[in-house]
Amino acid sequence: MRKRDDATNLSRRQILKGGAALAGAAAGTAITGFPAVIAAEPVTLRYLSTATNQSPAIAEKAAKDLGIKIEYVTVTTDDVTKRIITQPNSFDLVDTEYFSLRNLIPSGNLMGMDAKKIKLIDKLAPAITKGEIGGKKIGLQGTAPNKVMYLEGQNSKKFAASPTEWITLIPTTYNADTLGIRPDLIGRPIESWAELLNPQFKGKASILNIPSIGIMDAAMVIEASGKHKYADKGNMTKDEIDLTIATLIEAKKAGQFRAFWTDFNESVNLMASGETVIQSMWSPAVTAVRLKNIQCKFQPLKEGYRAWASGFGLPRTLKGKELDAAYEFVNWFLSGWAGAYLNRQGYYSAVLDTAKENMEAYEWAYWMEGKPAEKDIKGPDGGLLEKAGAVRDGGSYNERMGSVACWNSIMDENAYMVRKWNEFIAA
Repeated sequence: MRKRDDATNLSRRQILKGGAALAGAAAGTAITGFPAVIAAEPVTLRYLSTATNQSPAIAEKAAKDLGIKIEYVTVTTDDVTKRIITQPNSFDLVDTEYFSLRNLIPSGNLMGMDAKKIKLIDKLAPAITKGEIGGKKIGLQGTAPNKVMYLEGQNSKKFAASPTEWITLIPTTYNADTLGIRPDLIGRPIESWAELLNPQFKGKASILNIPSIGIMDAAMVIEASGKHKYADKGNMTKDEIDLTIATLIEAKKAGQFRAFWTDFNESVNLMASGETVIQSMWSPAVTAVRLKNIQCKFQPLKEGYRAWASGFGLPRTLKGKELDAAYEFVNWFLSGWAGAYLNRQGYYSAVLDTAKENMEAYEWAYWMEGKPAEKDIKGPDGGLLEKAGAVRDGGSYNERMGSVACWNSIMDENAYMVRKWNEFIAA
């Protein structure tokens, strides 16, 4: 059994303020050095998540560095939630979105993660832990991670109103989403979410068919058009849900939408084929289209971004060497190699400092500082993403994350919203 850090004796407040005492406890333990006990006793961790959050390269690197085998359990976004609630013994580690926590925590099937066991707890990005960029608050509509970051106790079913040592999810990756466009097929500037329902793109538009996310994209469109101002796009009233769905149904009947995608690869194929020219899209999907030598842009919009964040959680039943291995893997994940790998896909990593140490200076300047690429930019697989001189869509990390308008969310009226969304899809 691995000895706990000396930080065990620190106060809860010191730990969660990232005080010098915690840093001192971690000092002398190189973040890149991990216990050989795991390698001596090989462990397999069943890693539950969607395909988007899984990478064979990360699994291979973890096996090499830690001796921990990662066995991916691949399901849909909705099925991640179902597994946690109904089959908590079927996984050892889950990578899920913060917005799902309002459904997950009441089940009691996730344990609070011990902050004292996370070596870089004080280095987690303030965008996640505080809802801040550069000391300034960003948009917190919806389920901003800092609202659901802490539990009252390790086995609590309630979120804590202020920081505690028990953390719901340790962040893995996050991003600020917007619309993807085909600039070569559109031929003019796109500056507003309202363009998704512009009749000019009739039959060439798409919105993602994940109800809790798709309806927020729709809300961004409706608010941008001046039709309605939402108090909280992530927690609509029934009247607001009705108005949003009615607007979508009207557009659908007019032939606006080519498709409603649910899968990462669907979104890539729609855009790469030219079947759509404007749609809900995720940054790595834009990257995937570009890898096919097809023009595609992750378009900054004046109304801002819809953000999301994922994190590692542990089932309450996890114990023994599997529990120790899960914490070792999480610490390794935050130590830099995985963060750099994710940054090269267009995601943002939970600990920026360690990711930076694992990237070339020109890569960091392009991906995180919004500077023109000094050299060709390549993806994690070595494929050419951008030629020297290119600038990342949306600019720097501070510009992109600083322009977040809302976060993915589960609404109080979620059941009603899903029913209405299904009416839209069936209309």
